[in-house]
Amino acid sequence: MTMNPHCARAALVVSLSPDRNGTPPVAKARLLLAVGVIVLALNLRPSIVAVSPILGMVRHDTGWSTAAVGLLTTLPLLCFGLLAPLAPRLGRRFGMEPTLLAAMVAICAGTALRLIPSTATLLGGTAVIGAGIAVANVLLPGVIKRDFARRVGLITGLYSMSLAVGATLAAGITVPLGHVAHTDWRTTLALWGLLAVLGVATWAPQLRRHTRQAVSEASAEAQPVHGIWRHPVAWLVTAFMGLQSLEYYATTAYLPSILTEAGLSPAFAGWMLSLANLLGIAAAFAAPTLAVRGGRPGLLAILATVLTASGLAGLILAPASGAYLWIVLLGFGQSAAFSLALLFIVLRAPDGRHAAQLSSMAQCCGYLLAAVGPLALGSVRQVTGGWTVPLMVLLVLLVPQAVAGLGAARNRYAAPEAPTP
Repeated sequence: MTMNPHCARAALVVSLSPDRNGTPPVAKARLLLAVGVIVLALNLRPSIVAVSPILGMVRHDTGWSTAAVGLLTTLPLLCFGLLAPLAPRLGRRFGMEPTLLAAMVAICAGTALRLIPSTATLLGGTAVIGAGIAVANVLLPGVIKRDFARRVGLITGLYSMSLAVGATLAAGITVPLGHVAHTDWRTTLALWGLLAVLGVATWAPQLRRHTRQAVSEASAEAQPVHGIWRHPVAWLVTAFMGLQSLEYYATTAYLPSILTEAGLSPAFAGWMLSLANLLGIAAAFAAPTLAVRGGRPGLLAILATVLTASGLAGLILAPASGAYLWIVLLGFGQSAAFSLALLFIVLRAPDGRHAAQLSSMAQCCGYLLAAVGPLALGSVRQVTGGWTVPLMVLLVLLVPQAVAGLGAARNRYAAPEAPTP
């Protein structure tokens, strides 16, 4: 299901080519914007995910407890949730393009800050990175809705796929990268800042988009959005985003432990986690593309839920003997659900400013739920003494996720003043 890079580039160029009344400069600008979105998306996971493979080194070098080291992975999720409501305000106040550039600069600054050998700078740099990613998480769906309204499936697919690629690269090559470069763990983490520098360079040209039309659009976008937090469709989108986030982060946090306690080696368990992320790249691109082209996003939401449920059930019944099959099912199911959650944000908004506000609401609740999910599941594991009950809890939570997915898939806007699409 993976896509040849040359074919992907050709599809992107063709899909972004000007309409009959368009002009080549417009098509070039839109292609440049699409590339910018993809490069920014590549930067929204590596600086955080790269910490996981080297947590042992960090703990050994700093003398921190396991709980303290865990802050390096939970702190960004808290930033994603707590700072999400601020992102639309920043976008309205300064414009989406300058705000997204500032977010990328924050990721660069936070990555550099973690080079300084102290506890404060390590945690502070991680928080700065989390803040930059939180803003970009919220605003990029708004950019997709505003500038690619007729190609939502393709661009959302490429955006979701880029997120998955960034996470997979960070999980898989951080340790080998440090060995090849002969660097300590701080410098190895900082090397991912080079990708963020590329993101700044790629996005900087967007600041020149200040034609009269752009100024007029920016004025319209500066108007605040009211009523989304009370709209039932917005809560369906938020519920789907939150529940799939909880499922993904809880599974990711404990999958290696589940497999090792079933008798498999730690190395094999780590490979299974990497395989799930690798398979997710294809699912992240395919799900929104198929949902828009086929016009049946609700069906795909159910399919993603069924695949995830099958993988979790397999981990309960035969975690060791069927590990490959369960990981394939989880990889496709959870990644498809995530990309559909992003697609619902774009589809259920009538314009870019509503998309940014809906994205803020969904990601605020979703990532706060994701932050407490692993902790709650770990507590259940401690009380019950095994992984059967925690996995059954995740299975039960898939029922409301499926219901929310069907509701979010219905063709209507999460905006009181907007007509039915």
